[in-house]
Amino acid sequence: MSDTQSGFSIERRGLDLRFRTVTLSSREWLAPDYVRVRVTGSDLAGFASLGSDDHMRLFFPAGPVGSVEEMRAAPSREYTPLAWGDDWLDIEFAVHGDTGIAAPWAATAPLGSSIGVGGPRGSAVIDGQPGSWFLVGDETAIPAIRRFSALIPDTTPARIVIETVSAGREIDIDAPVEVEWLHRGAAASGSALIAFLDGLTEADAVGSDPFVFVAAEQSVVKPGRALLERWGVDARNAVVKGYWKHGEAEYHAPH
Repeated sequence: MSDTQSGFSIERRGLDLRFRTVTLSSREWLAPDYVRVRVTGSDLAGFASLGSDDHMRLFFPAGPVGSVEEMRAAPSREYTPLAWGDDWLDIEFAVHGDTGIAAPWAATAPLGSSIGVGGPRGSAVIDGQPGSWFLVGDETAIPAIRRFSALIPDTTPARIVIETVSAGREIDIDAPVEVEWLHRGAAASGSALIAFLDGLTEADAVGSDPFVFVAAEQSVVKPGRALLERWGVDARNAVVKGYWKHGEAEYHAPH
């Protein structure tokens, strides 16, 4: 596939870095361990996210704060913006147990609680039309996969594969193809995706000139990059990254 000129590229575009304070206004459970929240506030005027894989930083104070500086000093984590309007923003969280900061807040914080939102500071935007699409991830990648799926024309070859814990925990995703779900059971996060990626051959390529997106626990990066080599995909026209890492609460996905 690398012998022909690609019909698309991934372009980096900067955004004005702004800090906003927002309020939790609603919560919707989409699966037993997956929740969508909506935050609202006038600070969201002008919010923009040009790339499906964008990251914004959310700041979670332990209680009421008296200044922007105090809010920015609170513990923070990175998430993908899902959808937004003039005064609202939807964010989805994978919730596994009660550890960490962000997921417990999303699952249990009282409506009316405030958090900070920083960014996104920049976007990676697909310029042109991929000949095919291959989207792979775990629960943490579902918001980005949702946004990429909305860009896929109905007639373009595509394959979407998502790992979750078990049957009954799948999420409804609006996509032009049926989403394939892998179940890891009691095995480590990413294990089902790694086995899947390792088993793909050149004959399994979804189509010509593909955009490849692979994002999950950090261990998925090595098999994801190996797949790019087998399929002859230019790494500059793909996104392969660890969204999180076992044992590292402060791990930041590369931008």
